[in-house]
Amino acid sequence: MATLERPFRFTGADGAEIAGFRWVDDRVTPHAVLQVAHGMGEHARRYLKPLEPLIAAGWAVYADDHRGHGQTAAGPEALGDFGENGAEMVVEDLHSLTSLARAEHPDLPRILLGHSLGSFFAQAYVFDHSQAIDGLVLSGTAAFGDRTGPVRRLDEIGQGGEAPRTPFDWLSRDPAQVDAYIADPFCGFSRKPSGDGSFARVAARLKDPGEIARIRKDLPIYIFVGDQDPVNQDLALLAPLVDRYRDAGLGDLTVKVYPGGRHEMLNETNRAEVVADLTAWLERVAG
Repeated sequence: MATLERPFRFTGADGAEIAGFRWVDDRVTPHAVLQVAHGMGEHARRYLKPLEPLIAAGWAVYADDHRGHGQTAAGPEALGDFGENGAEMVVEDLHSLTSLARAEHPDLPRILLGHSLGSFFAQAYVFDHSQAIDGLVLSGTAAFGDRTGPVRRLDEIGQGGEAPRTPFDWLSRDPAQVDAYIADPFCGFSRKPSGDGSFARVAARLKDPGEIARIRKDLPIYIFVGDQDPVNQDLALLAPLVDRYRDAGLGDLTVKVYPGGRHEMLNETNRAEVVADLTAWLERVAG
């Protein structure tokens, strides 16, 4: 593997400086772009290792650290602080990164992958920007705005069954992945209340049929989740999301559920299978 990483900064709509990353394999010419929107209490560089097979196969991967996360945060005390309009600004940051990737690879198809909280931002992204991408992938997702709200404390998300080894066992069945998350200083922090109003506004949009109807009808969508992911509450919160898309006339919709899988399917014990399935879908959509 010969992955080249290029860190960079770009400017958000409100002037905020956002940390971004581009990963390519220097042995191959990219034939498509995958943009990643990470989840709450983590950061973009966690996706480099899981997505290495895609990078080796010729995908240029772009990702950014959201506001209050990773290298975008001003310091440890700023982790979890999205700011007053943070949720809405993150969605626009994602579009700014799409535009940057399009400028660097104008002839390549572009697909957006959002995980967990990033998947909720991605759900909102396609209300305004579905023409800017060629496909949407949602991981560890649910029907945000129904019985769930903006998660604040990640270590309070419950994992059913036997007593967990750590407060973060709900992320993966792989203890090494859980331990790596816990040891990462850019992971596991709580969301601060500064952005509550902004999150509420985005949540209201996510369940609005009028907003969902704005998504272009031919946008391919791939949803993959574990059936033991507490975020989707035993899949109870997955069905409403799928129904919303189908009711809106989105015809190219693929749903993959992994038995026994927890929240981070890209870091699960069967991650090779998960990445292979994702790759097959991505290559189909990218043509």
